[in-house]
Amino acid sequence: MNVRLLMVAAALGALAPPAAARAQTERLAGRVEARTRAAVEALVDSARAAGLPGGPLVNKALEGASKGADGARIVAAVRTLSRNLARARSALGSASAEAELVAGAAALQAGVEASFLELLRAERRREPVVVSLAVMADLVANGVPPDTAAQAVLALARVGTREAELVAFRQSVERDVALGAPAGAAASLRLNEGARQAFVDQANTFAPANRTPRKP
Repeated sequence: MNVRLLMVAAALGALAPPAAARAQTERLAGRVEARTRAAVEALVDSARAAGLPGGPLVNKALEGASKGADGARIVAAVRTLSRNLARARSALGSASAEAELVAGAAALQAGVEASFLELLRAERRREPVVVSLAVMADLVANGVPPDTAAQAVLALARVGTREAELVAFRQSVERDVALGAPAGAAASLRLNEGARQAFVDQANTFAPANRTPRKP
């Protein structure tokens, strides 16, 4: 999952005033047949009434149309995304940003348990978790078992791993898998390396700047 594209897609689907909301659903015109469009619009209206973003649902329908999916599959995909957005909000909290809900829904769709989203939010209450969630989903897409992917990201979050380092961790796992390493083993190996480096960085951060050598 491309983190930048994820955030842009979420921004396009932000909770909007009625005129802007109508403009979002009007993007379906000519892209999906009338019956499918009506079903999608009903799901979007229900989501907005529940305080969930509607834009990502419209984007999902357009994605399905661009791939040639039939109406039933498009409506099913939009319904699933709506449910996962609700589950993500429940796990991450009602104050979560839309990009976090979209990323959380993607992680849930990948098979990550909602409990991991709750734990991640507990670890990073004052920080956005979009990248962490996207890395979870990306790892699963590369063959890492969902629980292993979630546990790895959570472990790195607990030792203060920065977003850029999380992305580097994901890229390292992807390279290992491309070279033939089992995905789960690659994630575990890179996790150990990442956690070890984080502890070293923390030790260096809190170490005295100038140490006086001990006398023999």
